[in-house]
Amino acid sequence: MAIIKSIRGFTPQMGDNCFLAENAVVVGDVTMGDNCTVWFNAVVRGDVNTITIGNNTNIQDGAVIHCTYERSKTIIGNNVSVGHTAVVHGCTIEDNVLIGMGAIVMDGAVIGQGSVVAAGAVVLAGTRVESGTIYAGMPAKKVKDISTEMTAVIGRTAKNYPMYAEWFKE
Repeated sequence: MAIIKSIRGFTPQMGDNCFLAENAVVVGDVTMGDNCTVWFNAVVRGDVNTITIGNNTNIQDGAVIHCTYERSKTIIGNNVSVGHTAVVHGCTIEDNVLIGMGAIVMDGAVIGQGSVVAAGAVVLAGTRVESGTIYAGMPAKKVKDISTEMTAVIGRTAKNYPMYAEWFKE
């Protein structure tokens, strides 16, 4: 069973039909929407500030979601995929976004709707990723506008993770 821990008077709140892997950790001031998944070794740690996660969002294996004490909340929208071992820290991720494997998104960054942060990219503090774009590199920079095919990948990935979770409930 996943570790779900209250701290400082805050208890994580999950929506309907959420899946937490056995060794996922969700702590503190966390609100998660419906049909969300938090996978193996992922940590969603709302001990020092608020973390809000929308509907149909997946936090993949080894990802870390955190925030900054008295400074930066973390807000993750609907239909977001946070890739394996990514770090999302004190920032805003708007709807229909793919955060690639191993990417890092730092405090105060805003990832615009319908965009992609490429695998391994580092989005520096305060960066604004434009809606409908792909950012890559260290530091992350715009590499191109999103294609119709990539928009479909973002949607398909968000849609598939609740299906994968059903396999683990059997």
